[in-house]
Amino acid sequence: MSFETICQISDIVPGTGVCALVNGEQVAVFRPTEAEAVLAISNTDPFFQSNVLSRGLICEHQGALWVASPLKKQRFNLTTGECMEDARFSVKAYQARVVEGMVEIAA
Repeated sequence: MSFETICQISDIVPGTGVCALVNGEQVAVFRPTEAEAVLAISNTDPFFQSNVLSRGLICEHQGALWVASPLKKQRFNLTTGECMEDARFSVKAYQARVVEGMVEIAA
């Protein structure tokens, strides 16, 4: 599996997400805490076909991290992409990592 370098970890403010283009697909990359760890899912809100998930709010539910869409607040698991409200609308999850301060997404 190959990884594509997106940015430096310091470019992502803890508790927020950014959007990156990986192989022609918009990917929402989140840095939930101060730690050098990231999670990534598709940036497209499947309910509205809008590329907005990177602007969503990170929340925790039953020990898992989720992002709430800024549109209608449907929540997506940041590890699996599962939609909490309706699994039929789940999104793609990407393998993400930080190597020597650089954020990488599986291409």
